[in-house]
Parts: sequence; C-alpha cells; structure tokens
Amino acid sequence: MKFSLRSGGLAAALVGALALSLAGCGSATTQNQGSVSLQETGSTLLYPLFQIWAPAYTKDHSDIKITPQGTGSGTGIADAVNGTVQIGASDAYMANAQMSADPGMLNIPLAISAQQIMYNIPGLNHQHLHLSGQVLARIYTGKITMWNDAAIKALNPGVALPALRIVPIHRADGSGDTFLFSQYLSFSNPTTWGSASGPQYATSISWPPVPASLSATGNGGMVEALQQNKGGIAYVGISYLSQAVNDGLGYAAIENKAGQFVLPTAQTISTEAQSLVGQTPKDERVSLIYGPAQGAYPIINYEYAIVNAKQSSSTTAKAVRQFLTWALTTGNQPSYLEQVHFLPLPPAIVKLSEAQIAKVQ
Repeated sequence: MKFSLRSGGLAAALVGALALSLAGCGSATTQNQGSVSLQETGSTLLYPLFQIWAPAYTKDHSDIKITPQGTGSGTGIADAVNGTVQIGASDAYMANAQMSADPGMLNIPLAISAQQIMYNIPGLNHQHLHLSGQVLARIYTGKITMWNDAAIKALNPGVALPALRIVPIHRADGSGDTFLFSQYLSFSNPTTWGSASGPQYATSISWPPVPASLSATGNGGMVEALQQNKGGIAYVGISYLSQAVNDGLGYAAIENKAGQFVLPTAQTISTEAQSLVGQTPKDERVSLIYGPAQGAYPIINYEYAIVNAKQSSSTTAKAVRQFLTWALTTGNQPSYLEQVHFLPLPPAIVKLSEAQIAKVQ
C-alpha cells in the first residue's frame, strides 16, 4: 500500500477555486432542462477540497451543479439525514445510535486527512513543541494553565517556555474536528477523559469550564482565534495547515501510542493509516485514531460523505453516484489532494466505498 503527498498551499488552491451557488432558496435538488443541482454541507476540514473538486467536476459535467458549504460536520450529518442536502461532509462517522435512528444513511470515505494541534506562542511558533494526550487533557480541563508548567517543560527540555497564560480554544459548532480531538484525548486518557464520568468524545461535547477558554466556529474561526490570542492552543484540520503556517502559527509534534512525538507528514499519516485501514468494516465506520504503529501520527481519519441511500429521484441518485465515483478516482489524484495535505484512499477502501455508492438509488 503506497501513499504520496507533497506540500501544497491552501491559499493558492482556494484562490483558484470557483464558488458555485444555487439561485433561489427552494428545494435542495432542482432539475431544469436536464440539469441537476447537488448541495453539500458540513465539515470545514473537507470544505477546501470540495471547493477544488466542485469546479473541476462541473467543468466536464456541465449538467451537474455542486454547491459546497462549510457548516461543520454536525450540520452536515443533520442536513443529509433530513434531506436538506444530498451530500453531508463529515470528519466523523455516524454513531451507532444515529444509525439505528436512520439506518438508510451511508458513511462513505472519500480521502484520508489529519488534524494538528496549533499554538500562538511568540518566539516559539517556528518550533515544534512536544505535546502529549495527557498534557492536552490537563490543558483543556484547566489543570495546566501556563506554558511554562512543569509538565510541558518535561516534554520540551531546553526550550525556553514563557510564563504565558494558556488560552484553550475549542469549536463552538458541532464538529468532526472536535470528534477527532476528543477521541484522541479519550484514547490516550482512558481513565480520565475517556472514563464514564469524563467528557469522552463526540462532535459536540460538554467542555470542562476553564476561565481562559474560548470557542470558535469552523477551522477558519479556530485559526483566526489563534492569531488574535497570544498563548492560544487549538485543534485545526490539516487542510488549513498552509494557511496557519503562513500566518505565523506553530504546530506540535504529538505523542503517539508508541510514546513517540510525531509531526503530521505524508509518511507519518500513511504509517498510521496502513496500520488501521485493515480493520475497516463494510459500512466503513471506524476510528483511525491512536494506533499502535511506530512512527505513526496519532490523529488521522477518513473524510466521509454522509449520504441517504434513498434519494428524491433516480436522476438525483445517478448524479450523486457519478460525482462520488469521480471523487474516488480522478478526485483522489495528488493534483487535488496535495493542495489540502490529504492522502488518497488505499485500493481496498476505494472498493468498499464504491460498494456503498452503488446503494444510492
């Protein structure tokens, strides 16, 4: 199994992306003179890729119009379930309870992404601090409040950490990024964060009350909040990495299950993926967080299209199938994915996704 990824600039990708919109505010799917309009809402981590995919696809498929919107994974799932949109984008798979309530929903991986932990510490943003799940959990519960805390110093010997107050930033909206981050905290802290009395993980959780904490909407909002708050720390989807680095923010090497501090690179994300994708079930709802492999980056995931197997018409269903099939093939090429630091799905997972797409009617 081989993955490839070269660094690319998100800003350049978005400048070249064409924003497509639907006229009016009627039904989610309209058909006019043989054309079909598909609406997508959800993950702000996946949104930059949809902004690239949509104009590229419609350039060669002029009868299909695609409108992407970054609203957060929670909204993407809800909109797909209630039929407001044809494609809900999510970094998180639907929970068992959600699937029991709506068994006709499909969770279809389209690519592999990751999440980095970013910070704004003047003088240190050019360095990659070492952070562990234990330290991050203590920061987000208010038990560690200063950047020069002894626990952070122990992970970063020789680094002149400032006596600067930590500002933990979390998502205000229902978010797949919150799902990923809280899942990492749960798996790396099973007796505290992941315990029955802890916050555990979900797209929306009850964050422990921390006086200095802030909330922000979307990945773009997280980056903006970091820029505006010295001492800030935030979890940010990797599709915003180039933008955040260009804005002068730093990002950490995160401790994996093997006890190594690892940066999110093509190789380390690939290593994590290769160690876990074999556990993917037919419905493709699986966690790729905190795997045991040496050299693996611990916060990665499938990017999901959440789709109802029963669409409003056969014409709409065909358009959904065709677009998602294109996303798995042409859209999974490096020329698209590298712009947002994503990795392509391995062939075995592509086959599972294709089998799910075939169920859309």
